[in-house]
Amino acid sequence: MKELPIHIQLQPESDKTLYEQIYESIREEIRRGGLLQNEKLPSARFLAEDLQVSRTTVDMAYGQLVSEGYLEARPRQGYFVCAVEGLYVIDPLKQGEKHESAQKSSRKAEQYDFSPTAIDMHFFPYATWKKITKNILVDANSDMFSLGEPQGDLALRTTICRYLHGARGVNCEPEQIIIGAGNDYLLLLLEKILGRHVHVAMEDPTYVKAYRIFQSCAYPVTFIPMDENGISVECLRRTDAQVAYVMPSHQYPTGISMPIGRRMELLKWAAEKEGRYLIEDDYDSEFRYKGKPLPSLQASDSNGNVVYIGTFSKAIAPAIRISYMVLPYSLLTRYRQECGFYSSTVSRIDQTILNEFIQDGYFERYLNKMRKCYRMKHDLLMGELKGFKKTFRISGSNAGLHVLLTDRMGRSEEELAQAAQETGVKVYRMRDFRMEEKKEAAAMLILGYASLSPEEICEGVDLLKKAWL
Repeated sequence: MKELPIHIQLQPESDKTLYEQIYESIREEIRRGGLLQNEKLPSARFLAEDLQVSRTTVDMAYGQLVSEGYLEARPRQGYFVCAVEGLYVIDPLKQGEKHESAQKSSRKAEQYDFSPTAIDMHFFPYATWKKITKNILVDANSDMFSLGEPQGDLALRTTICRYLHGARGVNCEPEQIIIGAGNDYLLLLLEKILGRHVHVAMEDPTYVKAYRIFQSCAYPVTFIPMDENGISVECLRRTDAQVAYVMPSHQYPTGISMPIGRRMELLKWAAEKEGRYLIEDDYDSEFRYKGKPLPSLQASDSNGNVVYIGTFSKAIAPAIRISYMVLPYSLLTRYRQECGFYSSTVSRIDQTILNEFIQDGYFERYLNKMRKCYRMKHDLLMGELKGFKKTFRISGSNAGLHVLLTDRMGRSEEELAQAAQETGVKVYRMRDFRMEEKKEAAAMLILGYASLSPEEICEGVDLLKKAWL
């Protein structure tokens, strides 16, 4: 393998990560014309050895360049420079100075963002997705560009049905599944199905966007406290709620996994009166690090009281915007009567691409790769946080993409978050997810790790040590 025709000089003392330095060096050389179209780059292994960095660091740099269209990953061939037309630099010195100044200012505020919602897109199989898309468009006929079925294409609904049964134990038929462009749309559609003025109960703390959607539908909402097993059914019984919105497999943001006893209590509550339903939001059930994934709540429902909602945003990519809702038959009848005229919000082309991605085994392979990736980051973060155990209680670490730190020293969430921000680290406060203030509650901080590189996790935690310990 020939050497890269540019010189990459890494600067360990720089405030940029190593993968950013590699990414920017190659990107600028492509923009200047130093690397030409179809020119092959060294393999990630070769470049990692040459620069004396980890293979993961180079993979992340290459992955970012692929995602931005500078490089193309060709299966079993390597990385090649794409055709990048119309790129030029105006007054390189001045523009570079302005850009660097803006970057430094931004990085100081949020150099390391421990976001609990972001995911890692560096290993997304762009070449595979591109190949499937190309094949579908080559073979497309006029039907592909029609509106299609309101609930979504039968082929994709059948594939999702099989996947849910095998992975989550969900018992359903394709006719019960509705495909929509994101959970937001499905919750809005559910309001049309359930009807107006339905009293909804939600866990506290909870997923704030879901609350805002219910609020926009003019639903009265009651917030139910949680204990170590999840939502308090005893408190739920003291309300006149008709619907309870829950996340039993991995509650957001507390990370609690609801045990079978509490699940059966919830199902019993729903079955006691006609017209009661449970909305099960199973947003990130694919990622569990101890034991097998927990079965869904819907898998234990024998009375048709659970509305199951899931998404591919966490498991594949947020931009795909494909979610699904499984309706019990009682609500399916109502959907067909009241909402059957709504057109599907997901294009047939995107549905066909996703269907083939799952059916051909790419989804399973990608999911297994990301489980290993997130497990590695999870274990790394937990190892880095060992020194925090005297001043923080660490929880929520068996599943999902974030952990919780509960302060033992009587400090406030604002104080801890501000101290972290002053060192260039952004963390997230539990109070931002609480609907009702708990004055006696200890300060809790949320640390997501999915979108950070291993280097960024270590560097970010080192800064938190200076801020908190």
